[in-house]
Amino acid sequence: MIEIRRANRNDIAAIVPLFDAYRVFYEQQSDEKAAKHFLEERLTKSESIVFLAFENQKALGFLQLYPSFSSVSMQAIYILNDLFVISDQRKKGIGKALLVMAQQYCKEKNGKGLALETAVDNPAQFLYESLQWKKDSHCFHYFWSAV
Repeated sequence: MIEIRRANRNDIAAIVPLFDAYRVFYEQQSDEKAAKHFLEERLTKSESIVFLAFENQKALGFLQLYPSFSSVSMQAIYILNDLFVISDQRKKGIGKALLVMAQQYCKEKNGKGLALETAVDNPAQFLYESLQWKKDSHCFHYFWSAV
């Protein structure tokens, strides 16, 4: 049975290989040392919320949210930045369970909602839409890079 729970600093060792594999999936160099440091910073400073999926105490996937705010609505929002499930564990409902947990968390915190950005060819779009996520069609997203 899959267990989904919020991660804490004690879970960093379980998150690191997942986070590193997630970054490699997005064509970044593997760097577990840097991944560990990054995750320690986020969790120690309460700058992100991480949910982990376990089966028989083995971590199979994770989801990471970053808190933000909407000035117009004057409410908290959460940016779903990372969602990853080990490739041989996909199509088992783990991603869906992680997304549902994020939605529940947002509701519990009285947040306005969750936002995510994904590639136009990402096959997970059907999953998002099945959980009532709406695709923006009224605005563009811009990004300025300091690098």
